[in-house]
Amino acid sequence: MRVTALPREGVRYLENAREIIRRAPVEGETYLDRKPIREAMGTAYLAVLEAINEALIRRGVTRKELPRSVDAYRVALQRYLAPRNGKLLREFDSLYDALHIAGYYRGLLYDRKVVRDAVDAAQRFIDKIA
Repeated sequence: MRVTALPREGVRYLENAREIIRRAPVEGETYLDRKPIREAMGTAYLAVLEAINEALIRRGVTRKELPRSVDAYRVALQRYLAPRNGKLLREFDSLYDALHIAGYYRGLLYDRKVVRDAVDAAQRFIDKIA
């Protein structure tokens, strides 16, 4: 029997976020219940952080040295993943604002297209650093 590799953690988290969104009640283009959308946005943000952790570990950072705050993630991105590329850091900041602050913390995302765009942006970021 052949054993297949488990999906990357960041991808697993993002798939979980998409599943939560699929189950959320929707009317037209508006989600009726913001609680599952907030949960999904928090899970999508964790997907981004897990993907960064995986990329850092591949570059020799130990689990103990992984970032523990958003500012530490910014420093790690600049140091290990994008030393001369500010675009990656800007994308991370945009995902932080959309997924974590607007989507999870404040619960401001409830439009179907906006939610989909935020999750798609997380997917592109994860693919880029993979």
